[in-house]
Amino acid sequence: MSPVYRQGEWRPYSPFQDTKNVAEWTLARLDDLLNWGRSRSFWPMTFGLACCAVEMMQIAAPRYDMDRYGIVFRASPRQTDVIIVAGTLTNKMATAFRKVYDQMPEPKWVISMGSCANGGGYYHYSYSVVRGCDRIVPVDIYVPGCPPTAEALMYALLMLQRKAKRPNAVQTWYRKNVSREFQDKISKMEKKKGKDKKTKKEEISKIETCCSDQ
Repeated sequence: MSPVYRQGEWRPYSPFQDTKNVAEWTLARLDDLLNWGRSRSFWPMTFGLACCAVEMMQIAAPRYDMDRYGIVFRASPRQTDVIIVAGTLTNKMATAFRKVYDQMPEPKWVISMGSCANGGGYYHYSYSVVRGCDRIVPVDIYVPGCPPTAEALMYALLMLQRKAKRPNAVQTWYRKNVSREFQDKISKMEKKKGKDKKTKKEEISKIETCCSDQ
């Protein structure tokens, strides 16, 4: 859970504040730069399934103007990083939905818009409806309502921007690869030192035995 700040209260510009050295600080700033670019340039996939799609289209109109946040609808899953499931997901559509989701490049997020997408809605007990799109793909943001207003969807996108600031891909790569190699080098050096100490002890013991024999 992200902390809640009051109006006028100081907010940290980055979620990565507890850095221990210069290398970690630099990697954290690289993560901040990547996350800033991603969170300010969401390209949602147009995936309207029912009446919620009308409200989804409304945020692209001049009144709400989602372009000011860098959010632009795209028709190809290869060019998108967000998919907004707006409407009732049926069993027949579930396979196509999963294929579209798999074609999206990483990182990608899912917004479930409306009661039908969240849990089936009015058609929860229908034989042909999926009871929540989270049974097919992982969902990041749920938007309640039947249908939700355009303001609710815009708020969900703003919350997704906040969530997109948290990934630490660069720091994870550093900890997995560079730091592990560094630790391996240190362990090898310690092993060599241990061997050198053993050889020195053996030489000293040999000299002592020779002196005692004389």
